[in-house]
Amino acid sequence: MKNYFDLNGQVAIVTGCSTGLGVQMAKALANQGASIVAVARRQNMIDAVAKEIAEEFGVKTLAVRCDITDTQAVEDMVDTVLKEFGRIDILINNAGTGAVAPAEDITDEQFGNEMNIDLFGSFRVARAVAKKAMIGAKYGRIINIASMYGLVGNKIAGSAPYHAAKGGVVNMTRALAAEWGKYNITVNSICPGYFYTDLTRDTLNSDFFQQNAKTMIPEERYGETGELDSAAIFLASPSSSYVTGVNLPVDGGYTAM
Repeated sequence: MKNYFDLNGQVAIVTGCSTGLGVQMAKALANQGASIVAVARRQNMIDAVAKEIAEEFGVKTLAVRCDITDTQAVEDMVDTVLKEFGRIDILINNAGTGAVAPAEDITDEQFGNEMNIDLFGSFRVARAVAKKAMIGAKYGRIINIASMYGLVGNKIAGSAPYHAAKGGVVNMTRALAAEWGKYNITVNSICPGYFYTDLTRDTLNSDFFQQNAKTMIPEERYGETGELDSAAIFLASPSSSYVTGVNLPVDGGYTAM
């Protein structure tokens, strides 16, 4: 019997892997047998995540501190992974930020910071991983974490720089898919809606956001722990070899309306 989503022997880098959705997706890939490289800025947190994943799933893990706005740090991180594992099969570009303010009050610094982390940061990591590992191996799975707000606007939380950056990630995904398809590298994005995490739970459970869910989301609720996992596993799998340049909303139907 074939396991379509077997990742044994594969090495996955997950950025933004200190909390929340990054940790969930790393665990999902580890559950399928992948070795996990947890990447974020806070060493103590990724050390704890890597230890937890190794103990729970019995896979090899590595924690590498990296600021994705620093090109040299990104290059060094990829070199460290290659020295340890000799290969990189999967990249989940999950690190990001989000400035919330009315568009007319957004500062140049806020807009530039958003672009530098969410858009340019994702490109820096993809560029280094492709150049140093995937192109030569003629294989790769790159998954950029965009957002449903990379596809549409919103009225409930002004965040124009976030929309702009994630919209850039959506089309950068298409551009990289077009360029790197000849190397058997697929590049796709996941566009999550609102998900419950430790940081968002209180906000999403507020009366305002609960009413918004009933009005704006066909499933009338926000995403729960684990509901992003299957999308990540699918796009990371060798079996998804003919899927590239796709931006997959996982949003309870928000962008269908």
